[in-house]
Amino acid sequence: MGRQELLLLSAVTPVVLFAVVTIPTDIRHALSSHRPLIWLVSAVVYAALVARGRFPLGTVAVAVIGSVVLMADGTAYPPTLPAVFYVLYSVALGAGPGRTLAVGVTVKATLLCTSLITHPGITGFVILLWAALAVTSGSASQSHRGHVAEAEKRARHAEQSREEEANRRVTEERLRIARELHDAVGHHVALISVQAGALACTLDDEDLSQARESLAHIQRASGEALEELRLTVGLLREPGAAEPTEPVPGLDQLEELIRSFADVGLRVTREVIGQVRPAPEAVESTAYRVIQESLTNTRKHAGCGTAVVRLTYAPGALGLAVEDDGAPVARSGRPTPADPAPGGHGIVGMRERVAALGGVLSAGPRPGGGYRVLAELPLRAARIEGS
Repeated sequence: MGRQELLLLSAVTPVVLFAVVTIPTDIRHALSSHRPLIWLVSAVVYAALVARGRFPLGTVAVAVIGSVVLMADGTAYPPTLPAVFYVLYSVALGAGPGRTLAVGVTVKATLLCTSLITHPGITGFVILLWAALAVTSGSASQSHRGHVAEAEKRARHAEQSREEEANRRVTEERLRIARELHDAVGHHVALISVQAGALACTLDDEDLSQARESLAHIQRASGEALEELRLTVGLLREPGAAEPTEPVPGLDQLEELIRSFADVGLRVTREVIGQVRPAPEAVESTAYRVIQESLTNTRKHAGCGTAVVRLTYAPGALGLAVEDDGAPVARSGRPTPADPAPGGHGIVGMRERVAALGGVLSAGPRPGGGYRVLAELPLRAARIEGS
C-alpha cells in the first residue's frame, strides 16, 4: 500500500468510526422522542422504497426530501438516511456513469447544504462521506457484474470456438482419410478390376500363360491394396498419433507407379522440363496422388493405351500434366460437356489436395481429343506449411 493510500485511510477511518457510533445513537434518540413527524416521514420514505425498481429517481427524491424535512425539524441524523444511502446504491448499481454522477452530486450537495445550515459542524461531512460511499459501492458492484458477465461471455465464446475448431479438424480428417482410401486403395482395386476382366478374356481364349500373368498381377495389386488399407486403419486405431507414420509416396516412386500401369496395358511416357530438384514432401505427395488418380481414370475410362506425364520444374512451383488420347466420354469424377455432374470423387479429391497447398488444378477434354489434367503446386507455401 502506497503513502497516499495510507494517508487517505488514516483520514477516513476516524470519520467512519464516528459515523458508526454517532448515527445509530442519534437515530435511536429520534425514534424514542415520539415526535409524530419523524414517524410519519420515515413511514412515507420507507414505503416509497417498494417502487424503487420502476421509479428510481422518484424514490431518491422522496428519500432526500424526507431527510431534509427531518433535518430542518432538528434531527441531525434522521432515520431516513439509510433509505437515502440505499437508493443511491441502487441507482449507481443500475444506471450509467453519467446518470449516477448527476444524481449523486445533486443528492450529496442537497444533504451537505441542509446539514451545514441546520447542524453546523462535522455532521454534514459525515453524511456526505456515507453518501459518497453508497454511490461508490454501487458503481463498483456494477463494474464487477459487468466484468463477470464479460468473462462469462468470453468463456462461452472460447468454448464455442473450441467446439467449432474440433468439428473442423474432424471434418478435415474425414476428408483426408477419404482421399487416402480413394487414391491408394482405389487405385489398386481399379487395377484388380482391369486384370480380372483381362483374365476372363484369356480364359475364353484358353490362353493359360496370359491367365497366370493376370492372376499374378491381381495377387500383387490386392496385396498392395490390403497393405494400404492396413496402414490407414492402423493410423485410425493408434491413440494420440498426430502425424502419419507410414512412408509418404513421392515422385521418387513415380517409375514404380508407371510400371504398375504398364502391367495392365497402359504405356505411360514421362517427360521432365527444367532442372529436377527435390520438392517439399507435401508437394511430392500431392503430385504423386494427382498423377496416380489421373492415370487410373485413363486406364478405366479413356479406351486408349498411352498417356503422357509431364513434370515442369519452375523457380517457385512444380507443374504437372497428365494427358491421354482417349475418347471424351464421361469418366469417374472427370466432367465433360455432355456430363456436367459427375458422380465420382476423383477430381474433387485432387482439387482438395492441390488447394490445400495453395495451388490450382484444372481437368477437361483436350481441344484435339483426349483428356488433360493440369496442376500447379507452389513450393513456397508448402515450405511454410511444413515448417
